Amino acid sequence: MKKMLAVALLSLTGIAIAQTETPKEAPKPSPAEQSIAIAKREIQKKPAQYAGYNHLAVALSRRARETSDVTYYAQAEEALKKSFESAPGNLEAEKIQVWLLLGRHEFPAALEAAKALKKRIPDDVLVYGFLTDANAELGNYSDAEAATQWMLNLRPGNLPGTTRAAYLREVFGDIAGAYELMDMAFQATPPTETEDRAWILSQMGHLRFIAGRTDDADTLLTQALAVFPGYHYALGNLAKVRIVQKRYDEAVTLLRQRYESAPHAENLFDLAEALQFAKRKSEAKQAFVEFERKSLLESVRKDNSSRELIFYYADYAKQPAKALKIAEQEHAWRHDVYTLDAYAWALHVNGNDKEAQKQIETALAVGICDSKIFDHAGEIALRLGNLAAAQRYLRMSASLHATASEQAKLLLTRIDQAR
Repeated sequence: MKKMLAVALLSLTGIAIAQTETPKEAPKPSPAEQSIAIAKREIQKKPAQYAGYNHLAVALSRRARETSDVTYYAQAEEALKKSFESAPGNLEAEKIQVWLLLGRHEFPAALEAAKALKKRIPDDVLVYGFLTDANAELGNYSDAEAATQWMLNLRPGNLPGTTRAAYLREVFGDIAGAYELMDMAFQATPPTETEDRAWILSQMGHLRFIAGRTDDADTLLTQALAVFPGYHYALGNLAKVRIVQKRYDEAVTLLRQRYESAPHAENLFDLAEALQFAKRKSEAKQAFVEFERKSLLESVRKDNSSRELIFYYADYAKQPAKALKIAEQEHAWRHDVYTLDAYAWALHVNGNDKEAQKQIETALAVGICDSKIFDHAGEIALRLGNLAAAQRYLRMSASLHATASEQAKLLLTRIDQAR
């Protein structure tokens, strides 16, 4: 599950049920597990009423984010079916249904469903949150920004609106502003909501990392793991920190732990890359082979690891035609900055640098501040013979001290030597 979709879950806490304390002698369940148990008791007491099934669907959705286990989405859908059987067309269930569409990456369908809900309830904060999520994932950033502003206008300072505003500020290149908003969200999140707090801390760590503040990122991500041990988002982000610190074996350990708990193809790709950094070539090769197999199986779905597959074919397997085929498939239906970057890179490795430049500049025009995208822009400009632009982009990548910065530094050194 990608970051923007994780933001979406915070929007559903407004219809989640209250928590109750658990006995101290028992291992403390997570917030979502507590909500699941409460919802099931509610259904047992009132099996004919739809509210309990809605509460269960929300709780299962929260559990999906806690664990990155997508089977909870299927269970949530079953709960919604029972809700609609009890009360066809009930509004809360329709809201949850939109969120589940987002969870399956069915962004065009989610956008249309959210627009339909907006006509029915034009002043609902959560509906504008769904509009933000779907538009942002599709690359409709102006519409996403407008929807987020409506959230904040309707209910100033609300948590779902604040986290979405933070995400958009990141995409627009305002890293400091994004961090400030995430910190505000963290301060407003109750200590009992351990997973929400761990998620926000993970995003704060991510923001410090992409700004080149590695030590601060390390501290925040370690804190996230203390709040919610084994949290998959924190493990993945902390592994990036370890790679920049050249502590590659530790990165491998973190990513292996994440993959064991969340065996998704994109997580296996990250593990394979870390193994490559650690010069454990045999293990890396085996992991890449398994990643390709798993990624191809899901490439027919919108919930896929196609961006990782593009970079695998472009950078590791050296099969540019396959990279471009997958990139064209993704670009046909979404134009967010990360898809534009992957598409541009696939075009580049296929020798179509003029079109690659057009796509990467479209991504950069949004304002994104990302070491990998800057590095790609620099390499594309270098291939086109635009030395000044190449150096500018590569220096921007190098200045962030993030994962792709080493490649940018290497290229800058080669340029200087050639001159």
